[in-house]
Amino acid sequence: MSRLVLKAPVAAPREDAPPSALLPQDAGTLERMVEALLFAAAEPLAVSDLARRLPEGADVAAALAALGARYKGRGVSLAEVGGRWRFQTAEDLAFLMTEERHEPRRLSRAAQETLAIVAYHQPVTRAEIESIRGVQASRGTLDVLLEVGFVRPRGRRRTPGRPVTYATTDAFLEHFGLASLADLPGAAEMKAAGLLSLDLPPDFAVPDPSLAAPDDEDPLADEASAEFHTDFLGEEA
Repeated sequence: MSRLVLKAPVAAPREDAPPSALLPQDAGTLERMVEALLFAAAEPLAVSDLARRLPEGADVAAALAALGARYKGRGVSLAEVGGRWRFQTAEDLAFLMTEERHEPRRLSRAAQETLAIVAYHQPVTRAEIESIRGVQASRGTLDVLLEVGFVRPRGRRRTPGRPVTYATTDAFLEHFGLASLADLPGAAEMKAAGLLSLDLPPDFAVPDPSLAAPDDEDPLADEASAEFHTDFLGEEA
């Protein structure tokens, strides 16, 4: 006579259960779990963040300590940043991740016009630059030219207010391939290049910076004063 045996159904894993809950909870597996989470994370993880994804009762602190010891002296290390944990490049190898790029800096139209005025009218004050251009100079225009090294404070004009005068530098000559200021393009060259109108007044002449009178200004006292005037260009009358 046959007998009917009934067996209790085996509960299937819940679909919403986290995968980590289905893995063994030994120390080695837990360490691997924490390692995987930290490597995949887009930002450092707190202990509470790790605990939420690990089996209940997991010793996260012990796993982190084991990982820190295992990665000590390696190319990457386990680091705590603001109470959160992440893997990062070892400090002594950070230079491998550094890349230096030299990108040419393009001058704005205002900076180009200002540089041309300084080149042909030097020594020239900020007020004179604005008068020649016909517009008020932007606060940062001269700062940019000073920063790239094309223009330098030269002296102080012997006029009320003692405004600072500006001139070009050797770096300006080197960049534009000029042996001296005398090699700046003249009226004929600029007309040929289309930079000057062909119907200019007959008495028009391109300023020659080499003919500037040296007696209308006093030299700056020292480099410290030059830096001071650079910082306060916007306050100059």
